[in-house]
Amino acid sequence: MTIQKTTLMPTSYSVILAVSGSHLINDLIQFLLPALYPVLKSEYSLNYFQLGLLTLAQQITACILQPVMGLYGDLKPKPYTLAVSMMIVALGVVMLATADSFMLLLVAATVLGVGSALFHPEASRVCRMASGGKRGFAQSSFQVGGNTGTALGPLAAALFVLPLGQVSTVWFGLFAVIGVIILIWVAQWFTNHQRIVKTAGTPEISLPQLPRMRLIISFAIIGALLLSKFVYVETYKSYYTFFLIEKFGLEIKYAQTLLFVFLGAVAVGTFVGGPVGDRIGRRKVIWGSILGALPFALMLPHANLLGTVVLSIIVGLVLASAFSAIVVFAQELLPQKVGMVSGFVFGFAFGIGALGAAALGALADQIGMQQVFSYLSVLLFLGLLTFYLPDID
Repeated sequence: MTIQKTTLMPTSYSVILAVSGSHLINDLIQFLLPALYPVLKSEYSLNYFQLGLLTLAQQITACILQPVMGLYGDLKPKPYTLAVSMMIVALGVVMLATADSFMLLLVAATVLGVGSALFHPEASRVCRMASGGKRGFAQSSFQVGGNTGTALGPLAAALFVLPLGQVSTVWFGLFAVIGVIILIWVAQWFTNHQRIVKTAGTPEISLPQLPRMRLIISFAIIGALLLSKFVYVETYKSYYTFFLIEKFGLEIKYAQTLLFVFLGAVAVGTFVGGPVGDRIGRRKVIWGSILGALPFALMLPHANLLGTVVLSIIVGLVLASAFSAIVVFAQELLPQKVGMVSGFVFGFAFGIGALGAAALGALADQIGMQQVFSYLSVLLFLGLLTFYLPDID
């Protein structure tokens, strides 16, 4: 095993907060599309498979572009990439507000996905740079911003978008403008940080690098863990409201509120996972989160309404704690290529989640959404592969 050196500087909490806040804005806007699904389904006579295609169009761009943009950032850092990404998101939300056909909705979803693809690997890199060694804390803070934005999506839909209609999403472009301003400031910090690192020299810490074949196996296992988590969560994001409506006969606004509760639990769980991973190790957090959620996930499709809500909170809290640990674990496998690794993790997670949601949407058209949810928890058995991850903590 060889040793890689990486630069360590004091923790910059203001930068972590700024990037987390911009992540909230990005993911709030990104989730406006799936939050609109009940409206779009009736207004444009869409089936579940077409809704899955919208999710796929939004996320597959992230799957393809994020590793590429992450590697490019490793080789040629561009501080203002983050601000540009938020400008593209602003364009996407305007297109979403004005789309009047399924094809235009697909285009809007793709533009939103491009903006998100540019944002995530560079934002994750900046949080790592600002972490001062508290990588789990920084990554969790970054992720909780995004998950909070995602959780606010259905609430925003229930309070504003559903009553006012699709066109009302254009007002969320103002949040994107705020995000651009924040990220311009972050870019200035980024530039100054790089200058200090280059000219002043700072203390270093050591990280292990595994043999090539061990790395390949490790990343294959990480891919399987991401598949289990993100197909599960993405299916909930896209179809949980339909499951609640189909099984319990809820009105759309109440189903959206319960989706907010689930996604809120995901946001809280995400933040907890990072600091705990700093203390006890990422591998242990991954073990506990994915397998810890399994028994509750198996019970959830068979519970009454109250039981469904309670179990969804538990599953969201426990399952979500894995992601920050997975991101930092993967970064520490290849510390010299943080951007590419971050792009792979986010890109694969978004892409496989979208593909899974599209496939399960098509399946739901054939067998019903309740039956799909009864099968969904089987994915979490992939968490057993954590046993084969190297112990690098």
